[in-house]
Amino acid sequence: MDAAQAEATWLDDFALFMALKDAHEGSCWLTWDPEFREGHQASLVRAREQLADEIEQHRFRQFLFFRQWHALRAYAHSQGVKLIGDVPIFIALDSADAWSHPDYFQLDRHHHPRAVAGVPPDYFSVTGQLWGNPLYNWNRLQQTGYAWWVDRMRAAMKMVDLVRVDHFRGFEANWSVPAGSQTAKDGQWIKGPGAKLFEAMGQRLGPLPILAEDLGSITPEVYELMERYQFPGMRVLQFAFSDAQEGRFLPHHYVRNTVVYTGTHDNDTTRGWYASTTAMERALLQRYLGQACDEKSASWMLMRLAWASVANLAVAPLQDILNLGSEARMNFPGRSAGWWRWRYQKNQLTSALLDRLGEMTETFQRN
Repeated sequence: MDAAQAEATWLDDFALFMALKDAHEGSCWLTWDPEFREGHQASLVRAREQLADEIEQHRFRQFLFFRQWHALRAYAHSQGVKLIGDVPIFIALDSADAWSHPDYFQLDRHHHPRAVAGVPPDYFSVTGQLWGNPLYNWNRLQQTGYAWWVDRMRAAMKMVDLVRVDHFRGFEANWSVPAGSQTAKDGQWIKGPGAKLFEAMGQRLGPLPILAEDLGSITPEVYELMERYQFPGMRVLQFAFSDAQEGRFLPHHYVRNTVVYTGTHDNDTTRGWYASTTAMERALLQRYLGQACDEKSASWMLMRLAWASVANLAVAPLQDILNLGSEARMNFPGRSAGWWRWRYQKNQLTSALLDRLGEMTETFQRN
């Protein structure tokens, strides 16, 4: 079996979808002619013939990407480096998955969402976050043995060593916002599949190398689900010293089966965060550290707290290692434009920085 045949369950639909999207000048599939929008088989057979060259180009691009990725992963492993990947719980409406499996999502007869994903107001946004992704039809997915999710997790496990599942809370219950809403405030929690999904994945895939993103409004039911499968959760140090302080983010409350971050891609850099803190927040941080702290030293002091904690894994964004300010922030939740632009320059990571990082890693026996 060649690589294309091995990946046919997703590759065939994806390549056809992309070729059709190109033929429609990149427009969303909801605007396509009904024969293609509705997936009429005779029309799709004709499209596969007429767009054969374009389809093959998309298949070849995927082949090149995966060949390069697996070479990179093999090199990382040869250097003792493991990779953490990210699987967002939701997908985009304008995607090959929604087009090829509309019955897996809460769509009306015109394939428009009845409700969309988001989260209620939290420390990231006072109006909540309106993501706009279509929500799953969990009853329909259950009828298939959650095959789509099993395939998705299998694909992720081929690419990385630990899978960070974004918005893990949504598997227990997700925030459902009526389609057309302007904010995420007027939604409701709708029950998800919970343990049934992870039982199905575990039976097909074995032990699941999942890291659960458990930020935001977390219920006892979510923690019970994580504990049942021993999925580690996340702790973000910046949240430990905010005015809305949550004790679970303070290092002395950690358990070993935890991953601690100074901040994530959704946070400001630690230097940028410190510059915007209140006097009360700075006093709390300095009292916890037991020494003076300022904007210049905050990044490495939080890194030291993370490295010194009992958490099995400690993570710092490269921006914190480089001690960069808000100009290097990666993302701002709820804002769709202007982010994910920061790029690392090779000369920024000096030998002195690497020696300092190595010394701290050795000191706390994380090597």
